[in-house]
Amino acid sequence: DNDTKYPLVLYLHGVGERGADLKKIEMNGLPEVISKGKTFPFLTLAPQCPEFGWWSRSEYIEALADLLKKVIEVYRVNSNQIYVTGLSMGGYGTLSLAQKYPDLFAAIIPICGGMDDHESINRLGDIPMWLFHGELDQTHPVQRTLDIYDLLSPINKNIKLTIYNGVGHNCWDKTYGNHEIYEWLLSYNRE
Repeated sequence: DNDTKYPLVLYLHGVGERGADLKKIEMNGLPEVISKGKTFPFLTLAPQCPEFGWWSRSEYIEALADLLKKVIEVYRVNSNQIYVTGLSMGGYGTLSLAQKYPDLFAAIIPICGGMDDHESINRLGDIPMWLFHGELDQTHPVQRTLDIYDLLSPINKNIKLTIYNGVGHNCWDKTYGNHEIYEWLLSYNRE
């Protein structure tokens, strides 16, 4: 039926998928899972970061917010069910975007990322958040996620943390392969 509005998941890839070759986006994460035939009851928006860009830089945060607003205008998106998730650089982008525009998102899943700016971290106090990180991550140390959890858990009643013991930087295969994360996301509405 043409009046149905769908949840939307914005997915932010990592450094290795930057550039102008859209096929790269399917290398990892949610687009990889979808490319292998898995279907979901939500729309997925997976933009590509330019070669030397970084998702959490302010000009990219603004561009992502503008993109989301345009997609909401044009497509049948349930604006109370917008989510953002990303891995590594995309984990940073997920947290930065939600920190700048907390009212856009119903829930977020940052994976093996971190935050450049803890100053206004309390802006994330009301957003349901499930953090994931590999204990042995050499790229973005697990401490970055632990710090976020420690700062937010006293004020955010819907924060969850999963640390994978013995896992390095790639904890996204395990995470995006887990159907529970999608059920968890979709259980949140902004209303």
